[in-house]
Amino acid sequence: MDFTPGTILEGKVTGIMKFGAFVALPEGKSGLVHISEIANTYVNDVKDHLTEGQVVKVKIIGIDDAGRLNLSIKKALPQEAPVAAGSAQPRREPVFTGVKKKPVSASDSFEEKLKAFMQDSESRISGLKNAGDKKGGVPRRMRTKQGY
Repeated sequence: MDFTPGTILEGKVTGIMKFGAFVALPEGKSGLVHISEIANTYVNDVKDHLTEGQVVKVKIIGIDDAGRLNLSIKKALPQEAPVAAGSAQPRREPVFTGVKKKPVSASDSFEEKLKAFMQDSESRISGLKNAGDKKGGVPRRMRTKQGY
């Protein structure tokens, strides 16, 4: 049997530890599924997701120098289909809501696009600088002179 990285196999959970689970594979081989490779969500306790004797599909993600197999359950799961363009996915709003800028269109020249980018960038930087000055403490220009 082929035990190379990328191979997907079926195995049986033989032991559960705080840091992951041991899985018995065909031909008497075994490997470890680290806690971070069990599910696509946060795993606080391995026992919440796996039980001893459970049959699982695993993907070999690596083999260390000692020949031990590093396994992943979440990488053996079928990949979610990419979201199609125009689907009802929530739009993320930008974190910084600074100065309103004119929308850049495809017909604008490179120079116009560059100018709009530079103006936006400068307004964001000045907003950050002003926010830093309002925090109190030692002013920014004094930090470098006095060794802060």
